[in-house]
Amino acid sequence: MKVTCIREGLLTACQLVGMAVAARTTKPILSNVKAVAHDDALTLMGTDLEVGIRYELRGVKVSRAGAAILPVARLVSILRETTDDEITLDAGEDLTTIRLSTGRFEMPGGDVAEFPEIPAFDDGGRYHEVTAGVLRTMIKRTAFAADKKESTRFAVTGVLWEAENKTVRLVATDTKRLALCEGPADVRGESDPKGQSHLVPLKTISLLERNLTDDGEQVRVALKPNEALFQTERALIHTRLVEGRFPPYRSIIPKKLDVKLQIPVADFLARVRQAAIMTDEESKRVDFRFEKGQVTLTARGPETGSSEVVMPLPEYAGPELEIAFDPQYLIEMLRAIEGEPTATLEMIDGQKPALVRVGEQYLYLVMPLAG
Repeated sequence: MKVTCIREGLLTACQLVGMAVAARTTKPILSNVKAVAHDDALTLMGTDLEVGIRYELRGVKVSRAGAAILPVARLVSILRETTDDEITLDAGEDLTTIRLSTGRFEMPGGDVAEFPEIPAFDDGGRYHEVTAGVLRTMIKRTAFAADKKESTRFAVTGVLWEAENKTVRLVATDTKRLALCEGPADVRGESDPKGQSHLVPLKTISLLERNLTDDGEQVRVALKPNEALFQTERALIHTRLVEGRFPPYRSIIPKKLDVKLQIPVADFLARVRQAAIMTDEESKRVDFRFEKGQVTLTARGPETGSSEVVMPLPEYAGPELEIAFDPQYLIEMLRAIEGEPTATLEMIDGQKPALVRVGEQYLYLVMPLAG
């Protein structure tokens, strides 16, 4: 295999595919990527056997078609350090030579036959299509709420993915908060079996999000009992699903909350961040006192001191209500919906979960802290 590539494009491709490469593995081949040169393209593949990606880099000058195993970490370092616009990869079975204007690098190769296959997308089965811009927004507004640690009761270390009728729905929770976002989708094929849970790992969600570069392109998504496939214009991502049972989220969402008020997203985010300055590891708490025309945010840390921040709410004429939250749970949500002018905050009292809604497509449920 011998190809000449634009350095910037190859660097981007290697960084994307490298996200799926195994960090630690007993199979040395998985620490590399497989490259296949054909026509005017170079296809790069990486996998850790749980998540895999096939990425096509186009506009490549292919002098000799073929396949090779490339040490991706070293290759990325070389591409970062050189200022050449183009580089040449000349790969044989045992050795890959990278030629630059300032010199060359030689790296060991590998047996391409040892590299695991990444499944192809099946156009004949059930799948749905989502616009990339819509999907990126949905991921941004939900993935942050997923748990980063394993749970003994529920499977929550991923994003629940559902598609039905003309809607795709993403849901994430760490059992202390829950984010849900819906968007339009074109669902094709047979209906999804009732009760089927598709919990996509966070690593896959991050990899998918990085591949959503063109807002207008259609992303095809195939959800299967134990795996999922995502097809963009240039990449195919395959993943195993998280095993286990996702919490019954529909029953958790309260149907009626008495207190409803509009909050300006940017201003509210600024006030929460200001009040949170005086929290510390022991006191991750901001108290909110809602009263006619305003909300007062207070925080206190044993070693840090205290803060009091007031935000006008001229339209609020509801009852006086006191409630406390972990400020980080609010900050992450408010950052996720940045760009929205307002959101609706719904509450019952200081002990029950609060809801934040943006239109009919997004809601965020957060547990208050005990008094």
